[in-house]
Amino acid sequence: MNKLTILAVAIGAASLAACDQGAREETADNIEANAEMQADNLEEAADNAATEAGEDALENQADATREAGEENADATREGADADGNSAN
Repeated sequence: MNKLTILAVAIGAASLAACDQGAREETADNIEANAEMQADNLEEAADNAATEAGEDALENQADATREAGEENADATREGADADGNSAN
């Protein structure tokens, strides 16, 4: 897992503890922005890949990074705890 993804998840978990909807939304936006930035970097690397297979692998990783960012952001917005119930 990339360091930025871990950081984004940690920020999301911290905001859940605060139970502040505004802070959760801001954190979720930051999670998505970080994932998008990572995915853009991966796509840029894919453009410079030496082989078609390398390019495809990097593009797949970029897609997975975006998806994970969206899922983490959605979970942060929902404020769900580990068993899916509201933290409030």
